[in-house]
Amino acid sequence: MAFTLSPHQRGFAASVRAAAERAFASGAPAHGGGRGGHGEHAGRVDRALLRRLADAGLLARLFPEKGASALELCLLRENTAGVSTAAETALALQGLGAYPVLQSGTPEQAEEWIPRAAAGEAVAAFALSEPEAGSDAAALRLEARPGRDGGWRLHGEKTWISNAPDADFYTVFARTGPDPGARGVSAFLVPADRPGLHGEHLDMLADHALGRLVFDGVPVGPGDLIGEQGRGFRVAMRTLDLFRPSVGAFAVGMAQAALDAAERHAAARHAFGGPLRDQQTVAHTLAEMAVRTQAARLLVYWAAEAQDTAADGGAPDGATPTERAAMAKLHATETAQYVVDAAVQIHGARALQRGHLLEHLYREVRAPRIYEGASEVQRGIIAREMFRRADRRRPPDA
Repeated sequence: MAFTLSPHQRGFAASVRAAAERAFASGAPAHGGGRGGHGEHAGRVDRALLRRLADAGLLARLFPEKGASALELCLLRENTAGVSTAAETALALQGLGAYPVLQSGTPEQAEEWIPRAAAGEAVAAFALSEPEAGSDAAALRLEARPGRDGGWRLHGEKTWISNAPDADFYTVFARTGPDPGARGVSAFLVPADRPGLHGEHLDMLADHALGRLVFDGVPVGPGDLIGEQGRGFRVAMRTLDLFRPSVGAFAVGMAQAALDAAERHAAARHAFGGPLRDQQTVAHTLAEMAVRTQAARLLVYWAAEAQDTAADGGAPDGATPTERAAMAKLHATETAQYVVDAAVQIHGARALQRGHLLEHLYREVRAPRIYEGASEVQRGIIAREMFRRADRRRPPDA
């Protein structure tokens, strides 16, 4: 990769940014549900926001006929996040919940749900995590017990599920066989109105639509299977592998927004006889923020390019797409945490006032270091891939 975007890609990014600014930068605060955490839809699905995403053409970019590429997802999330994290989160969660159906579902499933998701009319959710199976997704316990007519009944619990309990349909991963680990896991499309399905909202630090789901004998049939029986883990990983680099892109968008705010403040704020940016410690901090943000951006694009081209081992060090995605997610989310915190420090107490952009970003930036694989999990993935490479290179008698 030449580490530069093509004219088409730059145009795509610019058009996303322009659409996001038209839809979300004027009128209501650009970042979050009222920025202060007490907006009308704080912590719940905002259906009006989804319709605005559809009207702005952003959901259409998320759901082209064959699905977006990894790099397109990154450009979409980065440039939307730079304007509105609330809009970006709604956009990303809609994609995460619906892409298993788009990628692996039956034509009938896709025909029923994808147009409604792309129009912002049906809210999607990806139901994988459980109380004892978060990052260790293969340890899930939700049971699909055999029922009538070749179907199953779902029994168990999911938690930390984005868009729950307000979604209209869920991609649910359950164990249909006794095999341990990833084997025996199947994916199901479960409409929210199925009997026995209920849930509750979880009140989190940031205003995320997040909840718990309880499955009390929820009926599902062969027509609800997404992909093949017993191969649901592949369905999950296909979606997560595509979306993982774009978590880093979301983080880059937040970091850039914080950096831009810090630059503006340091130029306008006068202290000790001149602009704040004339203080060497402030100037050096801004420079460090800029370097880390740009490095994270390039790492994200590098990982997305590998995913799109299946460039297995194509990096100079032989890094696989899985390893690159882990590097991008790890570095970008950790960078965003540093950049937002540094921007708060440059602003001082005003950045901690309820409703300030940085107060909102400070709450928002913490979660991406945990979801879709915590930073510690990403380090484990990177180390595992490194060791595999080293073992392959080691002479048999070494």
